Amino acid sequence: MLRDEGTPILKFYLHIDAEEQKKRLQERLDDPAKRWKINVGDLSERKRWSEYMKAYEEVLQKTSTDWAPWYLVPANHGWFRDLVVCHVIVTALKGLKMRYPSLGFDPKSIVIP
Repeated sequence: MLRDEGTPILKFYLHIDAEEQKKRLQERLDDPAKRWKINVGDLSERKRWSEYMKAYEEVLQKTSTDWAPWYLVPANHGWFRDLVVCHVIVTALKGLKMRYPSLGFDPKSIVIP
């Protein structure tokens, strides 16, 4: 219904690779300020990385459409992730061809007392 009304649907899958995940998990263990983020279950789940990747691939393929595709974004580096996401959003906004509404009067004819 949203798409039928002209609303672009943007879905992003932010992907980090196994090595980056390992590095981030280690940082959580090493930094007391980040330890609250650690979940010991994450460590055992890492052993199933390839299974998760296959499951994600299947889900993304089955839920990506021409009118609402998934954008797979490499997210190991925040600056690159942000650049890609911003580019997609800006492109979608430009595609809307937005413009200011007409006023119905000449603003130059108005004097604020």
